[in-house]
Amino acid sequence: MRTVGVEEELLLVDRESGEPRALSSAVLARAARDPEVRRQPSARQPDDYREPEEETFEKELHGEQLEFATQPRTSMDDLAEEVARWRGDAARHAGDVGAAVAALATSPLPVNPSVNPGSRFQWMEEQFGLTTQEQLTCGCHVHVSVDSDEEGVAVIDRIRAWLPVLVALSANSPFWQGNDSLYSSYRSRVWGRWPMAGPTEIFGSAARYEEQVAEMVATGVLRDRGMVYFDARLSHRYPTVEIRAADVCLEATSTVLIATLARALVETAAREWQADRPPPAHGVASLRLAAWQAARSGLDDTLLRSATLRPAPVDEVVRSLVDHVRDALEETGDLGRVRGTTEDLLKHGNGARVQRDLLHRTGSLRDVVAECVRRTRPG
Repeated sequence: MRTVGVEEELLLVDRESGEPRALSSAVLARAARDPEVRRQPSARQPDDYREPEEETFEKELHGEQLEFATQPRTSMDDLAEEVARWRGDAARHAGDVGAAVAALATSPLPVNPSVNPGSRFQWMEEQFGLTTQEQLTCGCHVHVSVDSDEEGVAVIDRIRAWLPVLVALSANSPFWQGNDSLYSSYRSRVWGRWPMAGPTEIFGSAARYEEQVAEMVATGVLRDRGMVYFDARLSHRYPTVEIRAADVCLEATSTVLIATLARALVETAAREWQADRPPPAHGVASLRLAAWQAARSGLDDTLLRSATLRPAPVDEVVRSLVDHVRDALEETGDLGRVRGTTEDLLKHGNGARVQRDLLHRTGSLRDVVAECVRRTRPG
C-alpha cells in the first residue's frame, strides 16, 4: 500500500483580535523545548527512510505561518490521529507565546505580512517583490509514494484534470485583506501569481520532466528546483509525488479526505499507465480555466468535468472523482470514509462556506477567526 503524508500550513493569530501575528520563531523555540515533540521523519519520507530526522514544526515564508509535517502513513486512521495531534501541539505552543493557530488559507482580517529572515526568503523577496510580500497563504501538501520517477511522471500526467476538484473540496479562503474576494479559494489565485506555479503540460517521461525543470532553473528566474511550484510535482528529495493544489482545510477530517483522495488518484493513475492508457490530452490553458472555476465556485456552483472540461453541477463532478478512484479506495478500505466525508461537505459546505456563514451570523470577521481557531484545535 502506498504511503501518504501531509504538510499543513497554519495561520498564527492574536488570541484577542484575531489579527495575524509574526510569531513563528517564538513558537518554534517553544516547540524545541518541549520534550513531547520529538524529531521524526517528515511527510516526504517513505517508511524505510533512515536519514537524519526532521523537526515536526518548521517556519515558512512569513512569520505569521507555522508548518507541520506528518510521518508517512498507510492507515488513514493513523494519519487522522497524527494531524489532530500536531494541530493540538501547534495550538498549545502558540498559546504559550500569546497567540493561537487557525487553519485558514488566507487571513480574513487585514494584514501586512512579515517575510522571515534567511537567505532563501530574502532572495525571494528581492526577486519577486510584491508577489512575495503578498504570499501569506496556507496550503495543504500531500506526498504519495511512487516506485520510480517514471511512474511519478506518468501519475502527474494523468491526474492533472482532477486537481481542481481537490481545490473545490478544500476551498477555505474566501476573504482577503478584510473583504470578500468572491472566490472560495482565493489562496489558489494568489499562489498562481508565482511564475512557476500551476498546471503542467503532459511530460510523457521522467527525462522530459527533468529537462523541463532544468530549463526553468537555467532561466535564472528560479533559485533552484525546489521553487518549481507545479500543482503536482516529483519531490526533489524523496520518492513521492507531491500534490500541492489544496487549501489548508478548516476541519482535520477534510485534510484526511484530501490525502485519501490524493493517494487513490496516484494509485489509479499508476494503473492506467501500466495498462498503457494515455493521459487525457487537455491543454494547460483549459486546465487553468478548470482551476479558476474551482477556486471561484468551491462547492457552491458548477465545476468543470474532468473528462470533458465542460460545466456540470458540483455534486456530479465530486461524485465522479469518487467513482474514478473507487477501486483503489475499496482496496485500502477507505471508500466508506470518503463517501461519508464528501457527502457531508456537499451538504454542509467547505471552509469557505463555513466562514461566510459565520460572517453572515455574527457580522464580525474577528468572530469568524475566533470560531476557526476553535475548529482548528481537535476536541
